[in-house]
Formats: sequence, C-alpha cells, structure tokens
Amino acid sequence: MKVSINGVVVAEAPEQDLISIEGNRYFPPSSLMSESFSDSPTPYTCPWKGKAQYHDVTAGGATHHDAAWSYPTPYPASFDRVGRDYSGYVAFDKSQVSIS
Repeated sequence: MKVSINGVVVAEAPEQDLISIEGNRYFPPSSLMSESFSDSPTPYTCPWKGKAQYHDVTAGGATHHDAAWSYPTPYPASFDRVGRDYSGYVAFDKSQVSIS
C-alpha cells in the first residue's frame, strides 16, 4: 500500500506489513520516506496506547501539519489488544493523504 500527498509517495509497504488499529492502518517505520517527516509539538495521550508523537509531512514543497502520528513507546499492555508490538509504526490523517 502507498500513502501519497499530491501525488508524492511518503510511505509504501506490503499490506501484510501494516497493522490495523481502530480503523487506521499503521505503516512500519522502514516504509517511510523519512526525509518527509518532522516531529510536531502537538500533544496527545491515548488512554490505552500512551503518548502519541504527531508528525508534519512535507511533500511537493508543502508541509501538512499533523498529517501523521505514531506511538514511539506505547503502553506494553496495549500490545495484547493490538496483537503485536506497534512501536514507531505510523498512521495518517485520511483527510490529508491518499492511501491506496
């Protein structure tokens, strides 16, 4: 699957490598075009996953604020609910990106 913004691919991975959590597909860190991502200061803590890290994504010369997020160090208890360790996997704001 590919994630793109204005036709620029910012992540790509086989579907079997993705993790589905609450309707969002999380891409492994190795699938990201890392030069497109920068950490955002936006704070958020999920009650069952832990502290999120939002990311601004730059593509095609434009920066898209909080277009992605991850859980760098999720609560270990959440691994049972998800079924595996998803530390550092990245999900995307569907209103800002195309996923195909």
